[in-house]
Amino acid sequence: MKRSVFIQTKVRWALFVVAAGAGLALTVKEPIGVGAKVPKGAEVLFDGSRKMLDEKWIYWEGPRLAATMPIKWQVEKDPAGSGTVMNTNDPAAAGGKYGAADIVTKEAFRDFRLHVEFFVSKPGGNSGVYLQNRYEVQIVDGDTTSHGMGAIINESKSPYKYYTGPGKWNAYDIQFRAARFQNGKRTEPAMATIYLNGTKVHTNQSISQVWGGPNSGIDGGNDGGKGVTDTPGGIKLQAEGHDVLYRNIWIRKIDLKQADTDF
Repeated sequence: MKRSVFIQTKVRWALFVVAAGAGLALTVKEPIGVGAKVPKGAEVLFDGSRKMLDEKWIYWEGPRLAATMPIKWQVEKDPAGSGTVMNTNDPAAAGGKYGAADIVTKEAFRDFRLHVEFFVSKPGGNSGVYLQNRYEVQIVDGDTTSHGMGAIINESKSPYKYYTGPGKWNAYDIQFRAARFQNGKRTEPAMATIYLNGTKVHTNQSISQVWGGPNSGIDGGNDGGKGVTDTPGGIKLQAEGHDVLYRNIWIRKIDLKQADTDF
């Protein structure tokens, strides 16, 4: 061990001991980035197995649905690691027909902490992670716009420089707070803080609406996507006819009383 690292380690340990002795609360950083392990209290949504894919996911029954159960996404060998992964390249979505073969969790969520790892096999690969089956966190190789990689679509800039490119694994770590309502009217928009590959790229980003129309997700066809409702939704993964892979997906339900998703 280098001397500087050794000293830093001793200092951190000394601070830990002092804080613990004084009865101070110690904040442990959440696991983030590629390979982040499932923390206590979280639910695994995909562990690489066909069994879990079939148990916890279903095709989203949107207006463009063209696929039929069972799910046609293939479970295959991880091309850049061990284990198995799922491939979004469903035949029903060929040609970029999003909504034709998207899959969504059977369970719906309000506020949550989510971890998703994704792998774009070839240049131009396209998919997306939908929060509450409404708000898309974009996955598209080569696009650096507000419709591009890492953007909350049309709501934020793309943090493209933190994306590792085709042929490598990437990770989203997301803390999400659902929109709030009183007497059926929205009083606070949805909000999210997002890390891409361990770097915080969006902090308390408000989300105004659902983009992409009725084929995109819940409320997409409701007043042009502005008519967001209080219905909870699942985590959705988009099929666009590309070889985009997913692995190590987990979620923990939380209840964020205040409009603050930072972590």
